[in-house]
Amino acid sequence: MNHNLFATFEQRMTARGQAPFITTRKDITKDITKNITTRESRNYSYAEALSVSSKLAGALVAMGVAPGDRVAVQVDKSPEAILLYLACLKVGGVYLPLNTGYTSEEIRYFLSDAEPALFVCRPAALDAARTVAAECGNVRVETLGTAAEGSLMAATAKATAHDTITPRASDDLAAILYTSGTTGRSKGAMLTHANLGSNALSLVEAWRFTEQDRLIHALPIFHTHGLFVACNVILMAGASMRFLPKFDVDVIFEELAEGTTMMGVPTFYTRLLKDPRLTREACANMRLFTSGSAPLTAETHQDFEAATGHAILERYGMTETNMNTSNPYDGERIAGTVGMPLPGVEIRITEREGGHHKPLPQGQIGMLEVRGPNVFKGYWRMTEKTREELLEDGFFITGDLALVDERGYVQIVGRDKDLVISGGYNVYPKEVEGHIDEMAGVVESAVIGLPHPDFGEGVTAVVVAEEGAALQEDAIIAALADKLAKYKQPKRVFFVDSLPRNTMGKVQKNQLRERFATTYQ
Repeated sequence: MNHNLFATFEQRMTARGQAPFITTRKDITKDITKNITTRESRNYSYAEALSVSSKLAGALVAMGVAPGDRVAVQVDKSPEAILLYLACLKVGGVYLPLNTGYTSEEIRYFLSDAEPALFVCRPAALDAARTVAAECGNVRVETLGTAAEGSLMAATAKATAHDTITPRASDDLAAILYTSGTTGRSKGAMLTHANLGSNALSLVEAWRFTEQDRLIHALPIFHTHGLFVACNVILMAGASMRFLPKFDVDVIFEELAEGTTMMGVPTFYTRLLKDPRLTREACANMRLFTSGSAPLTAETHQDFEAATGHAILERYGMTETNMNTSNPYDGERIAGTVGMPLPGVEIRITEREGGHHKPLPQGQIGMLEVRGPNVFKGYWRMTEKTREELLEDGFFITGDLALVDERGYVQIVGRDKDLVISGGYNVYPKEVEGHIDEMAGVVESAVIGLPHPDFGEGVTAVVVAEEGAALQEDAIIAALADKLAKYKQPKRVFFVDSLPRNTMGKVQKNQLRERFATTYQ
């Protein structure tokens, strides 16, 4: 039996025929000479997407891409980038999306490590890409732009359609996604056809996606969230998506009238909440808002529901596992939790230390471990690292600290590497951040541990204040005195204009630790 994920997608694409799959907006952009140029919207029906992806597959084969070969892609968001992903699956290639913000130096590492047969870049980056590719074994380079331009699409126009779906086993690789690399070298998470297919089917069922859904897609597509959660779910459901180049508040309000669902990161929702146009009437056509990739605060959850009548559905996933847990579609979506395990996914909370992975009783904080068909195959060419984090019994050590409450909902307390150990006591940053974020005049906060001569690590808060708020360090520390044990209270509070984040909205605490490293020295 052919377990190639494209075979599953092809069935749904064929059945949907002329139904819309991807639609882009008519938008106006400024070129480098500041002249205004207008680009018409582009639409792909399922039948058209199937046809173009088959031609793209033919082009890939002509370029020498064989089953198991990696295809590295660093391009701006476009419908054709999604069709390239489908074409790669069809020929048995391994799709390797790369963050559009990566520098040439970073690209050099990925190309050297993954050894792709092909690197697809932006047209404007061709010269730099060729230079790096030549240093990494003369990797072939092609280009793809946002308006279907570039050498790849030119080759596709001349290619013969590749109508055969290359046979793949369920545990053959479909994609490699590199982790963000906030600590040490980026690791390539190997995701199989079964990993991606099982998770997409699970989410279609859990979130009630149907052919009638229209997803507002404002996420990047080099990440699990925007590529595998959003696009794979739409393909599995035979639904459609409105493909936006980026998140823009004004554009989102225009799209809400016809959209039915939106997948976002917390930043999307905090920005929408600042706009008076966010009302129940504006969201009347919507049935579901989901949030992930970074923690959603209880305040944002509650404020959004008060403004729109919609409770944001928060879920939890990782590059290595896709989605693991979700708040229920039907049932209470509890602020501050990421819900319960998805069907087929098992979780356990174990002791952090000792290495014996002893499960802890309900309500106790420990290491969150996950097992299921969604869990990746391992790290690319990192056998020892895979052995450390992917256990023999199939459980993956997520690196997240969590607890399961009395209702069975999972609460993520923080990353293990972000745990602060002060004077021998464990301090969970999220608990401290929660109290600070509740204070008047505070937009958000991040709590970190910094080297301290007496305590090992000193609890330190970094706060973003509302414009015009007269917050003082002493006042914040004093306000926490009756709410937290002494060892949990920040020894210092710093104020910044904004917290450093990656492209998916996750706070980069490593940067804060570097910035304030000498505070107690």
